[in-house]
Amino acid sequence: MTTVQHGEGSIVEPGSEPDESVDRVEAWDSAVGTGAWIVLPTYNEAENIGPIAAAILAAAPGATLLIVDDGSPDGTGTIADGLAGADARILVRHRPAKQGLGRAYLDGFGIALGAGAQFVVQMDADWSHDPAALEGLLRPVTDGTADLVIGSRYTRGGGVVDWGIGRRLISRGGSIFARIVLGLPAHDLTGGFKAWRAATLAAIPFTGVHAGGYVFQIEMTFRASRLGARVAEVPITFRDRRVGQSKMSRRIVFEALVVVVQLRAEEILGQLRGSRGVPGADAVGSVPDPVEATPTTEPGSAGR
Repeated sequence: MTTVQHGEGSIVEPGSEPDESVDRVEAWDSAVGTGAWIVLPTYNEAENIGPIAAAILAAAPGATLLIVDDGSPDGTGTIADGLAGADARILVRHRPAKQGLGRAYLDGFGIALGAGAQFVVQMDADWSHDPAALEGLLRPVTDGTADLVIGSRYTRGGGVVDWGIGRRLISRGGSIFARIVLGLPAHDLTGGFKAWRAATLAAIPFTGVHAGGYVFQIEMTFRASRLGARVAEVPITFRDRRVGQSKMSRRIVFEALVVVVQLRAEEILGQLRGSRGVPGADAVGSVPDPVEATPTTEPGSAGR
């Protein structure tokens, strides 16, 4: 059974509501982030996790923050447990090992959907996504004008700082390539700062989604768009991580380019065969189960 560390060592099962948080949720009815779950994957983010969690909940005090830690050897998961013990809005999902950014997100998405989230936000823990932008990112989905909102570096008003020319070319070029090949209107397809309407996210079959960083971001937007989602972009300023090392690699970039071509080829082949062409499209409308991962917490434990 998938379990999540919540509060003072207690365990919350997906689909249940933490009893001790009911009064707080009622008090946050008008707060930014009410009904939203913010999924925050971590791997070796010990220096960042405390400050970023505080900043996220200061910007969206009505939200639930779900930290998904992939067995960080630097103790990030233990620090996260301490944060959860001090704030009922914070949950921690412990995964046994690093399995890819996409897998961490899908696991977190499944937990949030199973717990009844109305909106789901995905963002990085390294300060490249500014928590102050959360209200603007959430507004189009909470007011019903969009199903997926992308925090965009490449729309009017957006930008990137602290990047060299090579990184800029890779990121911008990847978005342009995917946009042309897949025929998508969004300008920033490789970004990972997004807000989802829960029903839209639940309509995407998680089975078969690629787990890599860049390609995961592209593919999720592609699948949502092909299912008729209203996709909007709001400008953000992206900053390189404050501490630690970037997890980007040439392999991840190459994988993204290959999968983009593969997605389009599968779609064309599907159209020729008379199907919708998007793998798993027949599962639209079903709520996906959380991705399997052996839980590392037990009732009464501190998430060892």
